[in-house]
Amino acid sequence: MHALVTRGKPGLELIEIPEPETPAGHVKVRVLRAGICGTDLHIDAWDAWAQSAVTPGLTVGHEFCGEIVEVGEGVTDFAVGQLMSGEGHVVCGHCRNCRAGRRHLCIRTSNLGVQRDGCFAELVVLPAANVWVHPGLTAASATPAQLDVFGIYDPFGNAVHTALKFPVIGEDVLVTGAGPIGLMAAMVARHAGARHIVVTDIAEPRLELARTLGFRALNPRDASIGDVQRELGMQEGFDVALEMSGSPTALVGIIENLNFGGRIAMLGLPSAPIEVDFGKVVSHMLTIQGIYGREMFETWYAMSAMAQTGLDVLPVITDRFAFGDWEAAFDRARSGSAGKVILDFTDDRADGADSQGA
Repeated sequence: MHALVTRGKPGLELIEIPEPETPAGHVKVRVLRAGICGTDLHIDAWDAWAQSAVTPGLTVGHEFCGEIVEVGEGVTDFAVGQLMSGEGHVVCGHCRNCRAGRRHLCIRTSNLGVQRDGCFAELVVLPAANVWVHPGLTAASATPAQLDVFGIYDPFGNAVHTALKFPVIGEDVLVTGAGPIGLMAAMVARHAGARHIVVTDIAEPRLELARTLGFRALNPRDASIGDVQRELGMQEGFDVALEMSGSPTALVGIIENLNFGGRIAMLGLPSAPIEVDFGKVVSHMLTIQGIYGREMFETWYAMSAMAQTGLDVLPVITDRFAFGDWEAAFDRARSGSAGKVILDFTDDRADGADSQGA
């Protein structure tokens, strides 16, 4: 089968590798869609983080949906032909948090496409415990749009986990970072009943996408968040902030614009140390909560329920490429001007076995 692997240097390679076995307790999946994540871009660049976390020869990718084609010994809850999305965090099941039902806090988490072979391949194997089935649908009956959305349930889950960490009904919400997850988080907050939602970013194409989705969006280098609050008639600061950018200056701006008792959910990984005014954190009784991944599987139930009640994140997907055109897809994702970029494994051009990275 064809798989996109890292060789321990800048650039990925699309090569042919043996089809994986299906161990007991696992399922084998034919990949239909896969999303490109910032993590994949780091591995493609083979930066310092990738060098410290990833073993050369690994198949990358962790956001996907597909069709179950084989079940391993002992798997009774799932069957060949079911349409599924994959939870990319594989947990140990034995540490204190796992045994207490807090699997998202497992101290031995192994990540698909980082510590174990991922989904940028024609077939991927993962534990049955990491399967989320889409009832009543198959690869043949699902629409292309449904497959696109199912392919990004992993980052959609990140958005849901972050946006719903604190109650947002009737609250004013500030979202810093208009990347795909930030935009989905804003959509979740709106769906859940937030009042005013303001989105910030420094990339104009992403701000424009936020505006097309109906959000008040601004570049904090060009406009004042305080001025926007006054425009909206807000008498006090924001109640909840969702930090999705990883920018060291974003948290500083959030703290300056939060109401007393404000709550901050941080998903973005800071690219540098942040100097925080903890005097204000204390005196304003602010709460800062780190967010990682998804609650397994409470977040999945929440996002499925919201999708069933009208939340449509399809507009966040701006580009689709055949798997064989992965180089162009990575270029587009790296540009910073796209929303979510996905790879389509059902496209006839997905057999481009001669394609190679730099």
